[in-house]
Amino acid sequence: MKYDLILKNVTIINKKGCIKRGQDIYIRGGKIVKISTNLRDETEGDVLDCTNLYVTPGLVNLHAHSPMNIFKGIAEDVDIYDWFNVEIWPYESKITPEDVYYGTLLAIVEMIENGVTAFADHYFYAEKICDAILETGIRGDVAPTLFGMSSTFEEDLKKVSFLIEKMNGISKRLNLRFGPHAPYTCPPSTLKKIIEAAKFYEVGLHIHMAETQKQVEDSLKEYKKTHFEILHQVGGFELPVIIAHGIWIAEKDFEFLSDNTYFALSPKTYMKLNMGIGNIWKYYRRLKVSIGTDGAASSNSLNPLEQARLFALLGKLVYSSTDYTLKEVWQVLMRGHEALSFNTGDVEEGYNADLVFWDLNKPNTSPVHNPLAAIIYSADSRNIVHVMVNGTFLKKDEKVLLDVEEIVKEARRHAENILKRGKGEASFFF
Repeated sequence: MKYDLILKNVTIINKKGCIKRGQDIYIRGGKIVKISTNLRDETEGDVLDCTNLYVTPGLVNLHAHSPMNIFKGIAEDVDIYDWFNVEIWPYESKITPEDVYYGTLLAIVEMIENGVTAFADHYFYAEKICDAILETGIRGDVAPTLFGMSSTFEEDLKKVSFLIEKMNGISKRLNLRFGPHAPYTCPPSTLKKIIEAAKFYEVGLHIHMAETQKQVEDSLKEYKKTHFEILHQVGGFELPVIIAHGIWIAEKDFEFLSDNTYFALSPKTYMKLNMGIGNIWKYYRRLKVSIGTDGAASSNSLNPLEQARLFALLGKLVYSSTDYTLKEVWQVLMRGHEALSFNTGDVEEGYNADLVFWDLNKPNTSPVHNPLAAIIYSADSRNIVHVMVNGTFLKKDEKVLLDVEEIVKEARRHAENILKRGKGEASFFF
């Protein structure tokens, strides 16, 4: 039998955090077609000796604004009001499609470096994000941002609908869905139109909700409803939904959620912008919680492992050191695969071969008494030797297989141009 690649003598950590040693993984056509404990001499295919390496499913970044890597460090030491209204939205008002393209490429390099094999993005000029995904080999789920309060909303909705019709299905590595920004920028009437379009095209939603306590209070004051109730009443939870943040969910909001509702948490952003811990840590076992990074303008890095570490530590700090266990946190990291439906997320026969290869014999993780502890609390990108998507290496022997130098150079040039253009005028207020 001919295989594309055979991974010999692997220690597997599966999606549940269980460990299997001495395994051989057979890959053909981008899929894991067999796992065995006996590598037979008659098999054909390239062999990679993985002795002393741990192989896991790839990491998912379930909420990113990847083009915002070009804004990294531009809005520091400000409150959340000024972060949006004085810094980010005025700069974004003058951003160009090419800025978005190179910001996305830079983000993809960083994500691959950190073991990300798939990400869910929420931004505008989304066609440029799609281009970057298709060119680099990573998987992406793209939600073009829509502001329901915009004077050009109807035209914008048509453009997004056309892009989804055009791009969805052209690659098994790319999915698109609708990205209403938030209930506070998409009133119920326009939110309903977006949901009707999503139902027509049979795609999901990716939306910011209940990011701060003030948002919840403002929604109750204006509509007598929480964000979750608003989305429910216009039919949003009849679709697959990625909730960006949602940290201020209330007990009564649970009745509105469906089995296909996933929460993407980015604790570093909440800490940095003083958004509070909300209620989601209290409810984490009752929700389909996963990990995002938000944009690099707030989180400064696109590393899901860092965010998962903060998720665990904040939970232990506020609630209990015996909760937020290693296996629970690992399963939170892995759950993003379920939300994206790429047939990834486990090291089992039949799954696409989206894998991360970890060397834990380095000073920062050695000695390894517990591999999950080593990864979750000690590891970083130095421990990630290879990253594979669909059986193809995107990082090999500790190097990302893209023209990193050129991408960094172009991203820097576009960032300088953004500063030269300066701030415009934001159309909305946070």
